[in-house]
This record gives sequence, structure tokens and C-alpha cells, in this order.
Amino acid sequence: MRIYADNAATTRMSDTAISVMLDCMKNIYGNPSNQFYSVGQAAKDKLEECRAQIAAVINAEPREIIFTSGGSEADNQAILSAAEYGRRRGKTHIISTAFEHHAVLHTLKKLEKSGFTITLLPVHENGVVDVCELVAAMRDDTCLVTVMTVNNEIGTIQPIAEIGAVCRERGVFFHTDAVQAVGHLPIDVKAMQTDMLSASAHKFHGPKGVGFLYVKKGAPVYPLIEGGAQERGKRAGTENIPGIAAMTAALQESVDNMDSVKARLTPIRDHIIKGLSGIPHSALNGDPVSRVCGNVNFSFEGIEGESLLILLDQKGICASSGSACTSGSLDPSHVLLAIGREHGVAHGSLRLSLGDDATMEEADHIVDSVKEIVAHLRSFSPVWRDLQTGKREYIL
Repeated sequence: MRIYADNAATTRMSDTAISVMLDCMKNIYGNPSNQFYSVGQAAKDKLEECRAQIAAVINAEPREIIFTSGGSEADNQAILSAAEYGRRRGKTHIISTAFEHHAVLHTLKKLEKSGFTITLLPVHENGVVDVCELVAAMRDDTCLVTVMTVNNEIGTIQPIAEIGAVCRERGVFFHTDAVQAVGHLPIDVKAMQTDMLSASAHKFHGPKGVGFLYVKKGAPVYPLIEGGAQERGKRAGTENIPGIAAMTAALQESVDNMDSVKARLTPIRDHIIKGLSGIPHSALNGDPVSRVCGNVNFSFEGIEGESLLILLDQKGICASSGSACTSGSLDPSHVLLAIGREHGVAHGSLRLSLGDDATMEEADHIVDSVKEIVAHLRSFSPVWRDLQTGKREYIL
């Protein structure tokens, strides 16, 4: 049995998206910037058709959609644009959270070095932002709030509409990294009152290397990439028509199936949580209710997450211990540290992100395998031995 349970890292392209992408590669190969002949016009028509379809899915206007290479580029463009706009008006304070994706955190670090003041809100044990703390952190010179819709590691859902309402009332631009939410949760940018929103196709069964940035009409947006007038001068470079078309098809398909997928995955997710909770000295990371239907994130005291992943792979289970973007790092997850996990416990973490076609049989195999492997790893762990003999105190 081969189980792919790392869908938060990337998803398999859907058959529909592959079919659309191949069709475009074969038949819509023109440059959409050249509309003086039919081949270029066909590409332009497809581009604008996709723009309109994506806009409709998130309740935006077509002109508010900018196509990018993915979520990281979209995050960078949104944050740097709002920061530059703020700087020009003497506002250099930005609010975010301690458990954002590194595409956000590293961009904020860059801005901090150039004179901006960054406030990172705590997220506490449940992994959910406290809106009252956000309000308390706001200042007269706050130019941007950027808070992710769904955390990429622990799957917790943030109160985005409430945050958006606060920002709109205070006249502060609001950006949300919705990479883990688009295609999995209903997205309505007007109801969320967000000014900018980032998305990436490969998180909802589209291709890698393509995404989009929603920018509310009137919100500041400056190009990261210079060289052409594409995307109304906001993002130079010939648009990736096959990728954009495949992303659009994948998004529509994901939205159409969203309710049925949630109804199927939620009991499977809860079954895994219940099973893993039976392992002594383990803990679910993040709120048990306010989380996306396919995410399970656990910490197990006395083991190393890397060893757990290697042995799970031998049992046919693909999983992760955190964000795919930092999988080569030996440091513990910054997300787990942000919610208060100790370094040693954070090192022994497991993230399972289920696919749309996950089954209860697979859930049982996952639970049985994790129980067996954790017991095996603890059997020769010096840390676990110290815990059992009282030389160390249990944390979980």
C-alpha cells in the first residue's frame, strides 16, 4: 500500500488539469501580447477567460487578478508593494504572526533591515491569532497586516474576516497568504475584506510554477519583475498560458468538489487524531476543530521526526515533519515553537496532509504504522530512557 499524505507540500495534478494543460501546449501556443494575428489573439482570449473564471471563484473582478509563478512570488509582491506605499507616506510598521510561511517571514526580515518595524503576534497553543492582540498591536504608522488564512504546518484556520474588518476600519492594508486555503475553503475576498491574497496552483491539484495574486482595486501594487507590460505592467514576462489554464481548471474542480471532500475527509482525519492520541506522551498540534479537513499534526516525545519519516516511507507512507520549504533544515519547526512546543518535542513532529481520495483503510494503516514506529524508536532512545527513569521530566 502506497499512501501519499503530504498534500500540504504539493498535490498530484488532476487529470482534468493535465488534459487542459496539454491541449493548450498543442493548440494555444501563441504569445498573448501579440494580438495582430489569430494565434496570439487565441492565447490572449484564453488568458482573459482564465482571469475571469478565477476572479469569479473568489468574488473578485478580473482586473484584480495578477498571474505569478506561485505563492512565494505573490507574497513578496504584496508585502513589498504595501511596504513601499507605506514608506512613501511615513508609515513603516507591519504586523504579522510568528508562524507565517517563510516567504512572508523572510520578506519581513528584509524590510526590517531597511528600517521597518515588524511586530510578530503570538499564536498560542491553539495556533489561532487573537484579534484583540492584533488590535492592541496597531499603531498610527501601521501600513500593513499580513496573516495567513490557513497555517501550512498545523492546518489551523485564522479569523480572516475579523482581521479584515479591523484593518478596513483602521485604514490599514491587509494581505493574506491563502496558499493552503484556496481550493480547500470557500474564499470570498469581499467578505474577508482583504486587500491582497496569494494563491499557488500546485496546492489544489494544479501545476507547479504558477499562481496568482489578488489585489483589490485601489490597493498599491508595484512590479517585482521589470521588462514588459504584461499583467497591466504589474508583472513582466510572457504569461504561462498552459499553466494558467491548468490552474484555472484545477481550481474550479476543487471548488466544485469542496463540500463532498470535506464531508469525506473530516471523519478520516478525526479517526487518525483519535488513534494517534492513544500514543503515550503525544499531542495534537493546533486547534482540533478550527483546522482544514485534511491536516493532522502530532508531536511525540522522545523521538526524532526524521527517523519517523524514513521508517514510515518503508511502510509506504509519505509524510513530513513540517514545511516542504524547510525540509532540509535541522532546526525544529518555527511553527511548533511559536505555539509553545519545546525544542525537543518539536523535533519529534509529524505532519499528515491527506489527499482527496484518502480512505479509512489508509487511516488505519497510518495509525498502526505510527504506533509501531514510535514504540520502536523509543525503545533505543536515550532521551526516552531518561524520561522513563526520571532523569528528565515529561513535557507532554
